[in-house]
Amino acid sequence: MPRPRVYLSPPHTFPIERELLLDAFDSNWVAPLGPHVDAFEREMAERLGVAHAAALSSGTGALHLALLLLGVGPGDEIPVSTLTFSATANAVTYCGARPVLVDATAASWTIDPALLAQEIEDAARRGRAPKAVIPVDLYGQCADYEPIRQVCARHGVAILEDAAEALGATYRGRPAGSQGDLAVLSFNGNKIITTSGGGMLLSDRKDWIDRARFLATQARDPAPHYQHSTIGYNYRMSNLLAALGRGQLRSLAERVAARRAHNAFYRAAFADLPGIDFMPVAPYGEWNGWLTCLTVDPAAFGADREAVRLALEAENIEARPVWKPMHLQPVFRELGCRVVGGAVSERLFDRGLCLPSGSSLAEQDRARVVEIVRASRR
Repeated sequence: MPRPRVYLSPPHTFPIERELLLDAFDSNWVAPLGPHVDAFEREMAERLGVAHAAALSSGTGALHLALLLLGVGPGDEIPVSTLTFSATANAVTYCGARPVLVDATAASWTIDPALLAQEIEDAARRGRAPKAVIPVDLYGQCADYEPIRQVCARHGVAILEDAAEALGATYRGRPAGSQGDLAVLSFNGNKIITTSGGGMLLSDRKDWIDRARFLATQARDPAPHYQHSTIGYNYRMSNLLAALGRGQLRSLAERVAARRAHNAFYRAAFADLPGIDFMPVAPYGEWNGWLTCLTVDPAAFGADREAVRLALEAENIEARPVWKPMHLQPVFRELGCRVVGGAVSERLFDRGLCLPSGSSLAEQDRARVVEIVRASRR
C-alpha cells in the first residue's frame, strides 16, 4: 500500500474555525457579506497596522482592483517581479496594461531594487514614469522596500505590495501587508492561513478601500433598483469564508513558528551536503517560513533538481520547482513584455525546489523528506 500523500502546504484547521463557521451557518449569513466579513477586515487591518481593508474573493481580484484604483490602463507599463506566480502579471493585463518583468536579486530572491530603480529612472526620462510598481514578497519574505520607496517617491510612483505569500513576515519591524500604498494578501488553500479561496486589499486611504468595495460588489449605485454607472466585478468574500479566516488568523503565530521550525530542521539535516543552498533570509526583516526553498547544484550534489523532485514524487511526497519566471512563460513572451535582467531568476528556476512546509507537517514525514533527498545523490 502506498503511504499517504505528503503535500507541499496543505490547509491546517483548528476547532475555533469550526466554531466560527457554525456561527455563520446558524445565523443564516451564508451569502456574500455579513458580520464575519466586517470583523475579518477589521481584525486583519488592526493586526497589520493598516487603517482599512476589503475582504475579497481572491488575491488576484485584489491586485486587479488595486491597479484600477491607481488608474492603470491601456498603454501603461507596470514593473513587476518576474520571479512570482502568474497572478501578479496577469492582473496588469486585465487592465489593458503590460507588465515589465524585472529580475530578482540572489540576496533575497525578491525583486532587484537596483534594476527596478534603473527601469523607473529610464521610464521617467522618456516622460513615462510608471503609475505603479508591484514588488512581490516572495515565499514569505518581504522585498527590500527602503530603496524602492526612495525611487518611487522621486517620481510619484505608487507601490502595490504583493504580500500574497507573506502574512506574518516583517520588514524593518513593520508587517508585510503594510509596506505599500496598497497591499494584497491571499488566503488560497496553500497559504499560511486560508479561507479556501480569498484575498484582501489593504490601504491607509479610506477612499480607495471604499471604492474597491463598490467595484467588488458589481458597482451597484445606491437605488432601490439595480442601477450601474460603471463596470463592476463580483469580487467580495462570503461571510462563511470570512468566519474561517478569522479563526485561522488567531493561530497565525503558531503557524509561522511551525514553518520556521521545519526550515531549521531541513537546514540542519542538509548542512553536510555539497551543492545544497537555501533561500537566503534577508537581514532587514523576519520571514514567515511559508515554504522552505533550496537550490541544487547538480555538479556538486550529484543529481539535479528534477531528479530530487522525482525521487520524492516516487514516494508520494509533493515538492515543486520554484516559480517559473514570467519572462519565460509563453503568454508573456507572445505579448512582447520587456524584461529587465533575468539571469538570476532563470538560475533559481533551473535549480530551485520547494519542500513540504505545511504547519501540520508531521515529524516522521519531514524525516522521510530528508532521507529521500539524501538518497537521491548518485
